[in-house]
Amino acid sequence: MRALLILLLPALLLAGDATKDKKVEAHLKEIARLQGVRGNQLLGYGVVVGLDGTGDKDQTRFTQQSLSNLLARQGITVNPLQIKVKNVAAVMVTAELPAFAKPGTRVDVTVSSTGDAKSLAGGTLLMTPIQGPDGATYVVAQGSLLVGGFSASAGGASTTKNHPTVGRIPEGGLVERGVAGDFNGRPTLSYSLLEEDFTTAIRLVHAINEELGEKAAKAQDSRTVEVKLPKEYEGRAVELVARLENLSIQLQPKARVVVNERTGTIILGSDVKIGAVSIVQGGLSIQVTSTPLVSQPKPFSQGKTVTAEKKDVAVTEEKAKTASLEPGTSVGKLVETLNAMGATSRDVVAILQAIKDAGALQAELRIL
Repeated sequence: MRALLILLLPALLLAGDATKDKKVEAHLKEIARLQGVRGNQLLGYGVVVGLDGTGDKDQTRFTQQSLSNLLARQGITVNPLQIKVKNVAAVMVTAELPAFAKPGTRVDVTVSSTGDAKSLAGGTLLMTPIQGPDGATYVVAQGSLLVGGFSASAGGASTTKNHPTVGRIPEGGLVERGVAGDFNGRPTLSYSLLEEDFTTAIRLVHAINEELGEKAAKAQDSRTVEVKLPKEYEGRAVELVARLENLSIQLQPKARVVVNERTGTIILGSDVKIGAVSIVQGGLSIQVTSTPLVSQPKPFSQGKTVTAEKKDVAVTEEKAKTASLEPGTSVGKLVETLNAMGATSRDVVAILQAIKDAGALQAELRIL
């Protein structure tokens, strides 16, 4: 990790110098989403068959009941309590209905085991209706599963790679019903910024008004910009969206530090500044060791062998390392200083949190 910090330092310094002179721009469609244009989550319950003995076990009652109901619809009557198969698994099927999807459109579906199946590899999902929150069926799914993992066991030993109880069926869902709506008939367009920022919202308003030649756009808040359709675009909202979505908008970069405590990953933006602060880093380690001891009796003494343990405790306290940062210190200088102190990635996480609490970190700190 120390080597990584050293390698990252020149790149961070160069990035900081480059962003001072270069403006950061992006297209409207990359920084905002049009309200009302989104997908819809769908959920269904189905059965996967054709498994090689890796399906649900006998104690999973709802799988047996589902198989019995399925056979009943095919004209075969079977008592659920008499069903004992291991090549069937009950699953939940999820999908997302894209915006403006029409009947006949294909969508991907995800299949996840709900019972105690060991693997869904090689299985086939039987025809499964997938409903929306309103209870209506929008997609019907069926097909062979693609599972990016496996599970195998023999003689009490087992091995598993990735998640064999979750699979996908590319284009396995067929849209049966679309979401009704008249997009061209709307009188206004509402854009939501992915990152709320007053400066970016105002710049977006100015760019749209300059493009249209009239004051059609207005910022509702730091995230929402509303555009009133000009007269020449009434009933032609699609053409207006196509014209606006490629507008270049100058962004307002945010000073932000993102920390992942689980992996020790730290991402620091080039605009991050550190106030006047002193850093003291030290460590205290305690090590306890146990040495087994055996006492043997003398020959013909009728004694018994006695075992004992000798425990040693060692306490080591490292000498504290101190560093001072001047006001306005850049992220490159911070990384260089922490690296010189011998700080590990997890040390840097704790140090950044402490600097933020001390009020010296002039940036947003996000902990994942």
